[in-house]
This record gives sequence, C-alpha cells and structure tokens, in this order.
Amino acid sequence: MSGEVEALRGARGRVLAEIAEACARVGRDPGEVTLVAVSKTVGVERLRAAVEAGLHVLGENRVQEAAGKVGLVSGATWHLVGPLQSNKARRALELFDVIESVDSIDLARRLDRMAGEIRPERLPILLQVNVDADAAKAGFGAEALESALPELAGLAHLRLDGLMTIGRLVDSAAEARPTFRALRDLSARLRDRHPALGPALSMGMTDDYPVAVEEGATIVRVGRAIFGERPHAHGAAGDHSHAGDAGHPGNASS
Repeated sequence: MSGEVEALRGARGRVLAEIAEACARVGRDPGEVTLVAVSKTVGVERLRAAVEAGLHVLGENRVQEAAGKVGLVSGATWHLVGPLQSNKARRALELFDVIESVDSIDLARRLDRMAGEIRPERLPILLQVNVDADAAKAGFGAEALESALPELAGLAHLRLDGLMTIGRLVDSAAEARPTFRALRDLSARLRDRHPALGPALSMGMTDDYPVAVEEGATIVRVGRAIFGERPHAHGAAGDHSHAGDAGHPGNASS
C-alpha cells in the first residue's frame, strides 16, 4: 500500500499548493480552506491509503455508496456532497458528519426532526443555493433562501454552517467566477441580517477550485485531481452537475 499512499500524498500536496497559491493572490490564509477529497467510486482500500496520506475529510455523493465505506475507513470525517432524497435522510444522519446539500426547507425540517432523535449534538449543514437560477440544478433561489432563513435558523437540531453551490459548466475556470462571487456576496448579505448563518462557502471542484478560493471558498470539493479519472457510474450525482467532482459541473464532488 505504500506506493498508493505516496501517490495520494503527492496529489494532496499538489492540490494544497494550488490552494496556497490562490490564497496568496488575494491575501488569504490557506488554513481557512478545507479540502474535501471526493471519494465517489473509490474503494475502501484506496480510501484507507488516502487517510494515511493525510486526506482526512472525504466526500460522498450517494448515501448508499457511503454506507459500504464509512464503517470500514477509520480516521475520516465524512461530508455528503450529493443530493439527498428525503427517504435517505435517517441513514445520512447515521453516516455523515456534515451534510452539504440541504436544498429545501422540507428536507431541513426532516433532518431536524430525525437529528433530534438520533444525534446528541446539532448536525452541521450547508444550504445549497442555485445562485445562477439554472433550471438543471437543485438548491434554494437567493430570495427563497432569505425568506426561509428565519425558520431554518430556528431548527434546534441543525447548525447552519454556511452555503454551498455548484459552478457553471463552462470552458474555462474563469467563467465560473461570477457564480462563486455571487455566493460570497449572498452569504455576506444574509449574515448581516441572520447571524445564525455561518460563514462557510463550499464551492469549487477540480477544474475551478483555485478560482473559487480566490472568491472566498472555505471548502473545496476535489475528486479527480486526487483520485484520477473515474467512471461516471452514478451520473450527475458525482460530477459538477450536483455537488461533487467526478467530472461534470453539475455535481458537488469534482
């Protein structure tokens, strides 16, 4: 396994160096940015090597896939970065430390009710925002989120750590900048009025995470730059199309 560990350690180092360079360009501290290694389709043995290589925060796009990994990989913190169906909410609460893809008030209510039954502490969540008003993407619209925040802030078993979005499917990383800037500006505006909303900004994947960091990302979801190309077995749920990064800009896990 040592060769695998060294390869993953090298990949981690390259991504962290890119994050540090992006931070230097805008006067940020690289310590403000959390790297989530999106582990969609990656097997348990390789994930154990990833943790040994220093990749301690792992992101999964699907609850079902995570269920076969979480209990077998020690030393990791797990983020759900893909879409969460309401009927998988209880299992997600059992598996994940953070849910980044809360995209509706109904889902938040369900998670809050179940979290009160099975978790001793409040569940950290991010609210997924469709800042581009893209019909192909899930998430709160900006105005709808502001209207929902008073109720969301009152959910006793959830902790609103911040916001998440998915960059645009574009030809160059620079073209994703307006999306990231819009989320940063929305966060600042909402937090002025709703102090229960935290400052976390989860945005940026393999193709565009340096730009996202320049625009204020505190979490980047990187899969391909760490684990290499992977089959798109689960469609958009693991790509740029939702929240991750297996390859397509609609995912949370690139």
